[in-house]
Amino acid sequence: MSKPLKLAVVGGRRGASFNHALARLKESVTFTAVCDLSEAMLASWRTEHPDIQTFTSYDDLLEKADCDAVFICTPMLLHAGQSVKALEAGKHVLSEVVAAATLDECWQLVETVERTGRAYMLAENFCYMRPNMMVLNMVQGGVFGDVVYTEGAYIHDCRALSFTPNNELTWRGELRRQFNGNLYPTHSLGPVSQWLGINRRDRLVSTATWTTPAVAAAAYVRERLGPDHPGAANGFWSPGDSATTVIQTERGAVIVLRVDWASPRPHNMTHYVVQGTSGAYLSGRHDKEDPLVWIDGQSPGRSYDGKAQWESLWSYADRYEHPQWRELGADATLSGHGGGDFFVLKAFCDAVQAGATPPIDVYDAVTWSAIVPLSIESVAKDNAPVAVPDFARRRKTR
Repeated sequence: MSKPLKLAVVGGRRGASFNHALARLKESVTFTAVCDLSEAMLASWRTEHPDIQTFTSYDDLLEKADCDAVFICTPMLLHAGQSVKALEAGKHVLSEVVAAATLDECWQLVETVERTGRAYMLAENFCYMRPNMMVLNMVQGGVFGDVVYTEGAYIHDCRALSFTPNNELTWRGELRRQFNGNLYPTHSLGPVSQWLGINRRDRLVSTATWTTPAVAAAAYVRERLGPDHPGAANGFWSPGDSATTVIQTERGAVIVLRVDWASPRPHNMTHYVVQGTSGAYLSGRHDKEDPLVWIDGQSPGRSYDGKAQWESLWSYADRYEHPQWRELGADATLSGHGGGDFFVLKAFCDAVQAGATPPIDVYDAVTWSAIVPLSIESVAKDNAPVAVPDFARRRKTR
């Protein structure tokens, strides 16, 4: 494609946050249409983009919009169905997380991408944050040796986002009302999977999940909305405040994931750990604390004599900065999610225009997203391990 990719946005509120990235990618992509149920939101888009087509019906957008691809930015449980519809309509798809919420949806998404030949990418922006990409570059360069253990966590007090201004449940609130498990795993699992080469040189084979009681969620409702609100009652919220998932890979690595949308604590959304045979990584505990590394033979001290010392990850930036951040970091930092929004949009457009497979393809998308239904199944079976389907097996023979 010699002209910018024509991209239609579905879900105007979240989609609007990509305007900063769009401003720096004008040669690669243009927003030509937007779909949202709110006329006020559509009016805001017309102010920002006077030539944009606006729709309140998704079916109308797929039929009438001048677009090559669709960007799904709607509530989570809509993603799979809307992605399949767009693929069937001949559109490429970029989807916010998670890709799908059931195993049937995962398989349907894989089959539709394979049958239509359209490009599909999961917009997992945490994979593109600067420290995560630098760690990826170090892992791929063998700096940590063989990686045998990882952790990933998304810890974000979202209790206020569970309610509308009228104190009704939002889609997030409905999700937490209905399902008990790890309901938002990809921010944690995406970067970790890339470090471990999941669906390339290794794969996920089994998983189990545990959840805590929903005490903080109920306490928030009692404090903010009163003890008579249904959400204040014990048993109203299905998932616990915190969910912990353990995953075993085929090559024996262990992954520990945590998602916590409810526990009160200072804001710090991410937590990551890498343990290899010749080094380790530990993300910062808050935004003002540097992420830390220890590299055997480069960092001070040796671990076996008790003299090993952590160093700032940034002290190795000259040596190990990811090439994409080295080249485009100044533009990326002006967009959301630590620059992730910029790189997600760029990677998708580059892949479509080159006729290439996106870097986070449909097999990655459903493998990471499948933790949602698998964790629900594990919790329902008293935390029993369950098998992870090999969604990528057909990719290996294609």
